[in-house]
Formats: sequence, C-alpha cells, structure tokens
Amino acid sequence: MMSKDEHLLQAFRSGQDIHAATAARIFKKPIEEITKDQRRKAKTANFGIIYGISAFGLAQQLDCPRAEARQLIDDYFAAFPGVIRYIEQQKEIARQRGFAETLFGRKRYLPDILSNNATVRSFAERNAVNAPIQGTAADIIKIAMVAIHRRLKEEGLKAQMIMQVHDELNFNVPAAEIDRVREIVVSEMQNAVHLSIPLIADCGVGKNWLEAH
Repeated sequence: MMSKDEHLLQAFRSGQDIHAATAARIFKKPIEEITKDQRRKAKTANFGIIYGISAFGLAQQLDCPRAEARQLIDDYFAAFPGVIRYIEQQKEIARQRGFAETLFGRKRYLPDILSNNATVRSFAERNAVNAPIQGTAADIIKIAMVAIHRRLKEEGLKAQMIMQVHDELNFNVPAAEIDRVREIVVSEMQNAVHLSIPLIADCGVGKNWLEAH
C-alpha cells in the first residue's frame, strides 16, 4: 500500500495469496504453477527486501548461493518497480527532514541519516524505510484495540483483551459470547482505518493460542 506499486495493489485487492502472487511475477509463471519453494523464496523476499536485506543476508535465510539471492533481489525490483521507488523516496525524505513518519504522523528521528560512517548511515537508511511501515502497522492495531475495548464495554460483555502480539490480539471470552465478540473484533480490525487496499482479519477460537491458530 505505501509503495503504491500497482502490481502489489492489484494482488491485495483481488484477494490473492500475496506471496504466491509475488512469486508468479518474479518467476514469470502462472500463479497456479508456483511451487512451495518458489512461494517460500518470494515470502522471504517480501519481508526482507523492503527492509534492506543484502544478497548475503537473503542467501543465508534461503540457504542458497549468493548469486541466486542477488538475482532474486534484482528480479523482485524489476517485477515491482514501485517498491524500489518507495525505498529511495523514503531515504531522501529522511535526509531532508531528519526523521521518518508513519501514516498517522508519528515520527522517528534519524540523526545518523547523514553520517559519514557508511555502516551507521546504512542502519539509519533501513530505519527510514522500515519505521513508516512497521510504525503505521503499530498505529493501526492500536486504533483497533481502542475501538474493540470500547465496544466490549458498551455492550457489557465479559470478554477481555489480554494480549497483543504484532498484528494479533488475544482474548479471554466466555463461551456464550464467542460469536458476538468474533463479530466485533473482525469488524473493528478491518475498519480501523480505510486505505487503498482492504484490511482483512480472521479469527480463530480455541482453549489456547495454539488451538486458535
């Protein structure tokens, strides 16, 4: 969404498996022909490349030759040109302003973005790209949490929100309230904000977190 890459946006809007759709463009194959290994590589690329992973780092994660990892990175940027544009834009914005900013205006200051030390500067550049993405995700889940807490109180429900882990929320819910709480949680998470792509939430139920997955 933040990179505005048309191919990624289309994949999200059509409800495709984003990692399989990524693999289809990288490997230039129909999505139904993508193997589990190709999807795995695309998933690693999706999570790693946007945060500045190197060919060496990607090769380690995929347990493949560095040349293959380098080619995967090159093919990724060729397939999704909006991503590389976004990365470079975020770095330049941070150089000019001295901070990175989430979609909701929360700032992360980056005093080392102009450092003469390449290692220090590279770390700040990665944060310039990373902070708006992960920071915006953190903002969205907090908005959803506040809305869910309010709904539970307004409806006099006994369910309790007990834990947040990244983009997941964990609740203790009486059996009689499961259906209603599910409706509230999914609705508030999917409507926390309205973006250029839909937010999709699912809900599992179990006696423990493992069962709920």
